[in-house]
Amino acid sequence: MSSGTASGETSGGAARIALVDVNNFYVSCERVFDPRLEGRPVVVLSNNDGCVVARSQEAKSLGIATGVPWFQVEPLARRWGLVARSSNYELYGDLSSRVMELLGRFGVWQEVYSIDECFLGLPGSEAQLRTTAGAIRTAVGRRVGVPVCVGVAPTKTLAKFANHIAKRNPGMGGVCSLDSMPAGDIERIQSRVPATGLWGVGRKTGQRLAALGIETIADLKAADPLMIRKRFSVVLQRTVLELNGTACIPPIDEHADKQQIIFSRSFSSPVTTAEEMDQVMAVYAQRAAARMAEDGLRASVLTVTAGTSRFAGGAASFPSASVQLPAPTQDPIQLTRAAVGAMRGVFEAGQKYVRAGVLFTGLEPADAQEAFDPFVSDLDQRHIGDLLGSVRAKFGEAAIGLGQGGLAAPAAWSMKREFSSPRYTTEWKDLPVVRA
Repeated sequence: MSSGTASGETSGGAARIALVDVNNFYVSCERVFDPRLEGRPVVVLSNNDGCVVARSQEAKSLGIATGVPWFQVEPLARRWGLVARSSNYELYGDLSSRVMELLGRFGVWQEVYSIDECFLGLPGSEAQLRTTAGAIRTAVGRRVGVPVCVGVAPTKTLAKFANHIAKRNPGMGGVCSLDSMPAGDIERIQSRVPATGLWGVGRKTGQRLAALGIETIADLKAADPLMIRKRFSVVLQRTVLELNGTACIPPIDEHADKQQIIFSRSFSSPVTTAEEMDQVMAVYAQRAAARMAEDGLRASVLTVTAGTSRFAGGAASFPSASVQLPAPTQDPIQLTRAAVGAMRGVFEAGQKYVRAGVLFTGLEPADAQEAFDPFVSDLDQRHIGDLLGSVRAKFGEAAIGLGQGGLAAPAAWSMKREFSSPRYTTEWKDLPVVRA
């Protein structure tokens, strides 16, 4: 979410941009409620406990790479003292929202960039900026319990770079303001860091830049912006301008022009029967409908997909179907019926499906003028989504559902979470108990 202005002078001094990033976010979330994990190598695994997607600094020091399959690491876990956790998306999402709400109190504008990063507009003098950056780090640590680093600079690109410096220099206390650094020190760092270490410069772009003799951030900063635009893109030209202190990447409204909402997952065991897939579609449609209701949107088109493994033997199957809804809606009853019906028309019995998804498009604000449907009663359907949402908010996601989407226990195909931690902040039964 963003608001306010992105640049210009303020009464307190030159406006600056801060990039606040939670260190090793998934692992840090796990440590909030389990302090025994502090100082130990910890990894968080992907869906179905397949691969490593997040690592503590201790795990990185062991040489564990992101993306490595867990079965390759598991035999060494005991010797290393390595702890694995299944992805606890409920916990991570809730702590992320708490961090972002807290950060929003410090800036004149805020742009949530990802689950663990956000940009803030900060006014003030150089001394005030450093004080505010330190206060941000202290507040998040005390009130949420996760560590952050803060980079402050005149542009988004430089703020990312400043955050990079803060993370790699423990003596800076997690805060780096480029305004307070000697120009010579900045230049030395930029001359050592490859261009691919910069926000928005990928491996392929880095290879093309290297062919032109542009290998480091300092080289890219010194490049001709017009040449960069001609040979690459206006996006990379903006990066060059931002490296030289010209802010040209404005805040982006997180909620503007949202095009789609999707709920997609892999299964822990293959789905082979139409009855099981009906169950999947019922659950996924309701999860996606809940997200849409949270965003205050409704959809006019629903698409369902499924797929077998590309590495399995035999004929592959990737069914999909789209349904034009009679009218834009966020009603979970209509959406569940549509999803189940659409998949039934394309499902191939006997195939071993390993993933599926439900996608909503043709989105519009839910408060837009709604077509009158004489066959739908205000009492029986129009507010069912709000009712389900309020029950889930109070009693947890598993408290209520429609039809097969209201499973009391996880189905056999549900995502594998063998090492999952409790959902400490979103499930009453998982609420930590403190005894004195």
